[in-house]
Amino acid sequence: MSNSPLPNPGRGNSKSPVPKQAESTPGMALPLATQAPLEWRISRDLVDYPIALAEMEARAAAIHAGTAPEQVWLLEHPALYTAGTSARPEDLLLPDALPVYRAGRGGQLTYHGPGQRIGYVMLDLKARGGDLRRYVHDLEEWIIRTLARFGVKGERRDGRIGIWVAQDDGREDKIAALGVRVRHGVTFHGIAINRDPNLAHFDGIVPCGIKESAAQPFGVTSLAKLGKRVTQAGLDDAMQAAFAEVFS
Repeated sequence: MSNSPLPNPGRGNSKSPVPKQAESTPGMALPLATQAPLEWRISRDLVDYPIALAEMEARAAAIHAGTAPEQVWLLEHPALYTAGTSARPEDLLLPDALPVYRAGRGGQLTYHGPGQRIGYVMLDLKARGGDLRRYVHDLEEWIIRTLARFGVKGERRDGRIGIWVAQDDGREDKIAALGVRVRHGVTFHGIAINRDPNLAHFDGIVPCGIKESAAQPFGVTSLAKLGKRVTQAGLDDAMQAAFAEVFS
């Protein structure tokens, strides 16, 4: 187990990929609490983490300034780890395996990579009532309703962040994560749903600080591991529909 320090905010280790500009295609718009319609941004190519973080922060600032509408951005990253504000160095088990980035969001260490669909959510929380606890609950509900469209029962668990799936043998596996930051009343970061990622990459960290043991048989799963064949576009459609139910 490594005690190597985590990287500085916004910077990866020496294996960090060369950033490229994010590409996106327009999606549907939904009604929202403010006057401009919410914008969906859908990226099909992998988006490097520093690019995504910079664009999220810029969009959040523009929403606060009133010069841009709210946005939900669906995307995937190259394989990497992100460290939230509560991340512990000892939970990074393989510090040289993948790039590691300080995320600035709440939470601990998590994995992002191809096959994991991320929803970065930039909403004017102040205009929507300012209830952060309700917002986090709604993010969880968004995930639960998305999974239900594929016949998967996702559940909350007290004391364990994320959405979990109970297995027949009694173990519980995490299928989705969430992490939130709010600046000037505007949210950013968001959720991540495991569609068909390389689950072996989770072995390089203690995901969200939750260790698996005989007494606590917690693991990680995905739609694919549960036998659900879901395309990226199909998951995007489900996420958009479920979001409309929860946030409209």
